[in-house]
Amino acid sequence: MGIAIDVLDTAKEVDTVVLLSGDGDFDLLLEKIKRDYGVSAEVYGVPALTAGSLIDSASIYHPIGEDLLL
Repeated sequence: MGIAIDVLDTAKEVDTVVLLSGDGDFDLLLEKIKRDYGVSAEVYGVPALTAGSLIDSASIYHPIGEDLLL
């Protein structure tokens, strides 16, 4: 919940929001900030662990590959 509140507060002041998550619950948040504030929403996530709805809601999706995983 805290992440969503922070994003809503900050989206009014930035051009791009970057989210590092695969949680599909954030898809509505990204749709809202893109629509209401005109910001770009970039998502970084592991493809196998990232919800399709989140990928679809992102302006840009960056898959995290093996080279970035520990």
